[in-house]
Amino acid sequence: MLRLIKYLKPYVPLIALAIVLLFTQAMADLSLPDYMSKIVNDGIQQSGVTSAVPSALRQSQMNRLTIFMSPGDKTRVLGDYALVDKSSPDYGKYLADYPDLANEPIYVLKGVDKAEMDRLNPVIGKAFLAVAGVQQVMADPTKAAAMAQGSGLDLSKLPAGTDLFALMARLPAAQLTQITGAINKQFAAMGDSMIIQSAAGLVKTEYSALGMDTGKLQSNYIIHTGILMLALSLLSAACTLAVAFLSARTAAGLARDLRRYVFRKVESFSNAELDKFSTASLITRSTNDITQIQMVVIMVVRMVFYAPIMGVGGVIRAVGKSSSMWWIIALAVVVLLGLVSIVFSLTLPKFRIIQTLIDRLNLVMRENLSGMMVIRAFNRQDFELERFDRANKDVTGTMLYVNRVMVFMMPAMMLIMNGLSLVIIWVGAHQVAQSSMQVGDMMAFLQYAMQIVMAFLMLSFMFIILPRASVSAGRIVDVLETEPAIQDPKDARRFAEQFKGTIEFHNVAFRYPGAEENALHDIDFTAWPGQTTAFIGATGSGKSTLVNLIPRFYDVTGGSICVDGVDIRSVTQHDLRDKIGYVAQKGMLFSGTIESNLRYADDRASDDVLAEAADIAQAAEFISAKPEGMTAEIAQGGANVSGGQKQRLSIARALVKKPPIYIFDDSFSALDFRTDAALRKALKEHTGSSALLIVTQRVSTVKNADQIIVLDEGKIVGKGTHRELMENCPTYGEIALSQLSKEELA
Repeated sequence: MLRLIKYLKPYVPLIALAIVLLFTQAMADLSLPDYMSKIVNDGIQQSGVTSAVPSALRQSQMNRLTIFMSPGDKTRVLGDYALVDKSSPDYGKYLADYPDLANEPIYVLKGVDKAEMDRLNPVIGKAFLAVAGVQQVMADPTKAAAMAQGSGLDLSKLPAGTDLFALMARLPAAQLTQITGAINKQFAAMGDSMIIQSAAGLVKTEYSALGMDTGKLQSNYIIHTGILMLALSLLSAACTLAVAFLSARTAAGLARDLRRYVFRKVESFSNAELDKFSTASLITRSTNDITQIQMVVIMVVRMVFYAPIMGVGGVIRAVGKSSSMWWIIALAVVVLLGLVSIVFSLTLPKFRIIQTLIDRLNLVMRENLSGMMVIRAFNRQDFELERFDRANKDVTGTMLYVNRVMVFMMPAMMLIMNGLSLVIIWVGAHQVAQSSMQVGDMMAFLQYAMQIVMAFLMLSFMFIILPRASVSAGRIVDVLETEPAIQDPKDARRFAEQFKGTIEFHNVAFRYPGAEENALHDIDFTAWPGQTTAFIGATGSGKSTLVNLIPRFYDVTGGSICVDGVDIRSVTQHDLRDKIGYVAQKGMLFSGTIESNLRYADDRASDDVLAEAADIAQAAEFISAKPEGMTAEIAQGGANVSGGQKQRLSIARALVKKPPIYIFDDSFSALDFRTDAALRKALKEHTGSSALLIVTQRVSTVKNADQIIVLDEGKIVGKGTHRELMENCPTYGEIALSQLSKEELA
């Protein structure tokens, strides 16, 4: 996959925007458990009271609270509150909020910052709990022993109805400090959050004593927090949709670019590279492999960036809720990574095999479709069915193995997640019972643990699908990084404006890539413009190979080929092929119309030029016989026309180009003798100034050629006119006599 990163460069802004949105989404998702914890802790358990520092309290209650504070804390607390009575200028305003102000003065909290609130919370919270403890003793004297222990104040001997707060206020400072210390020991095991939660109920009681609507306070808190959670959920959903759009756009754009790059690269391949990559493999790489990359890019953008943010953020927030339960998450992650490692080791080798098997399946399918007539002619349908079934079963078996391993992942993950939930609830319940953790914090910790596991699950899923995508990426890059054997020179020459079309072979030798012997040996001849040069020889003698060297479908391995005195390797392939009208051995037509196929050579050609080319190629008769004429449809590969019609249309296409050089690679093989003769005569009349190179097996086709070159096992064994060769070339004489009688050859 790393080899494809450079192709993502145009999409860096989209990916960066997606990462920002993913970070926003992760922060929103990570905030939801925290708000849920606040609803449980503050909204339900604490009735909407979020702090042990009341916004207001009665003067009598403040006097009780300060008894249990150190002198420094007492000064700080009284400094943060303002006393309001009937003589205060804001009396009317506060009376509406705190109706009990009519009965006694109250203390109202000044505008303090968060840092000051954090300092006040444990101080006032402990004082509230201490006051509540004393009030319990006053209500039930049997609890006096607990307070007497360590305080030196035996409350059980006091008369019934004694005001303990008034008594404690008159005690010497040393004894009061001793009593306060004894009470504070009871809160030593409680953290600040538990102190605040425990004191919240007492603050609510104080609010009730002030005449405030505590029910409304609770409902307002829950509704407000719920609205925030809803807003965060909507923000997360919006980010999810935006990231989905950006990831899809990035992946689709990358897939489009890769298909274009692969197509362009294949277009630049010489026959040597096309021999290296099979057609079926190139089709698979351009479709299935790029689809794999497209899918994985979508998932990478949506998961690989999101999962680490969720994992790290979840760990930080979970530890913040309970630092003593971190080992539970660590254990779950270790088990999860072990499971992923096992699955990864089992599936990775299979992913490398799958793409090769798909290549094989496509090859069998392509051969069956293209060779259907041959298969039927030899009654080999059962054999081909068995061959396809074998290739299909190989793919199916490998995919089933991978899917069976993958199926095991989900129940294993569910087991890990459910086991994790059970352990968190078990350990968390004990901590709640020991007052070292709040219920809401335990619930939030559970949700954070699930988010952490899900983050690792996303990453593990990516580690499973990445190997297959990595294989596909490697196959695509193999094509993109393949340098064509035939390259244009850096300082290319150009042909002269007065181009003639003289072709010279100077001691040319050629060997196919990987072959042990040359296919052509010491080929030396000149083809002149205005003349017909024909190539004849037995099958496999190198005729087609020779003419394929002229347009540089292959490059010579020895000697040189010059056109108008210029070595063809010193000009660009475009300039060279622009001078050549090429008709391949197998006539190739494209889906469209007759007109579009003819215009393939020159899309600006006039209708008259098309008609003239069709007439020279002896195609006008069957074109005019069609109701649509030139606009008649041509099926894929020319399947709806005969072999002879296909060849004639291919010849007409080359004629539309009107090049100075024509190459006909056995292009008359499907024509009858009459059509062949008429076509050659028309070619001679209308292409008199061009060089014609004709590859053929027919002696009748080359009898009237200006120059005939006879090839045998890649060597020239004869060169001259028909009459000359009949006299001095035994190989040509054997070929001629095998086709025509002596009278016909005379």
